[in-house]
Amino acid sequence: MHAPALRRLVTVGAAALAAVGLAAGCSRAAETPASSTPAQNTTPAAELRLGYFPNITHAPALIGVAQNFYAEELGSDTTLTTQTFNAGPDEVNALLGGSLDAGFIGTSPAINAFAKSNGEAIRLISGSTQAGAQLVTSPDITSPEQLKGKIIATPQLGNTQDVALKKWLGEQNLQIGEGPDKVTVQNIDNPRTLDLFKQGQVAGGWLPEPWSSRLVDAGAKVLVDEKSLWPDGRFPTTVLIVRTQFLQEHPQTVEALVKGLQRSIDFATTSPDQAKTITNDSIKAITNSALAPAVLDRAFTELSFDSDPLASTFPQLAKDSVTAGATPTETDVHGLFELTALNSVRQADGKPAVNAAGLDKQG
Repeated sequence: MHAPALRRLVTVGAAALAAVGLAAGCSRAAETPASSTPAQNTTPAAELRLGYFPNITHAPALIGVAQNFYAEELGSDTTLTTQTFNAGPDEVNALLGGSLDAGFIGTSPAINAFAKSNGEAIRLISGSTQAGAQLVTSPDITSPEQLKGKIIATPQLGNTQDVALKKWLGEQNLQIGEGPDKVTVQNIDNPRTLDLFKQGQVAGGWLPEPWSSRLVDAGAKVLVDEKSLWPDGRFPTTVLIVRTQFLQEHPQTVEALVKGLQRSIDFATTSPDQAKTITNDSIKAITNSALAPAVLDRAFTELSFDSDPLASTFPQLAKDSVTAGATPTETDVHGLFELTALNSVRQADGKPAVNAAGLDKQG
């Protein structure tokens, strides 16, 4: 009953998004946010509008769409409509603007969406991908000091990699800006970053997979693997968020979405070769460009897929947004998580429940 989802990609109108704004929000307001506890309503949604990126870090989204895992779990009563994005802030605009119901997204935009709506508009319902981001540069750069006077790219202002780079630069006592003693950070679409790197117009970028691997394939070297900055090398790269109102009105549909995601993660983990092929075919269908085998293989070794969102890392991630200048004040992330559906799905599959680290309740 569902046409292949990759043929149903739609774009988000810029005019509809402009009013939402890109700037990250401040701390949650004092008022109590609307409860996100699933209501008694069990009516499935007529449509679920799902967003994701054509990136390896979003492989569980790509796999689930291509293999019809989401469509099968949603059932014939709910139509799956998909949209693709290049970076998190644009997807946040779509969610807050009401043109998207759920989305795979980076941690920084997820926190910012929560802050911009005073803790009201979205809930984080699952993890998806861990690790898979690196600072890759021209091979002549072998130390942080050598970044002075260079241009380093990130996908978009305030996105997860933009925050990670700016925080790290601050820790290295490197100033951001123009001039020979500063590091210029430019927000550039990932495909354009690759082109500019090949032309020698940027020195590198802090990028998600497969783009870090694509620059490595073009001659870049890894200066910083973000895994080295986190305990046990584990940090959330991609999570799944949903509009709070949609969650309240259609908890059955949200649980079906999470079931589809868990199937996708299990498939990627148990059938990695097939997962690579499906992911690459999906990226080609969206971008008209497939990944070289060496790039695909490297990208998949740099990350892992898990529905655990690593909730305990989010207070630190909120601090990092302030350090990086993405938010003016630290966001209180209490109330961001709603893991009821996820833990129901995990326990039904014989997997341990994940811990919300107390962030499923208001602070």
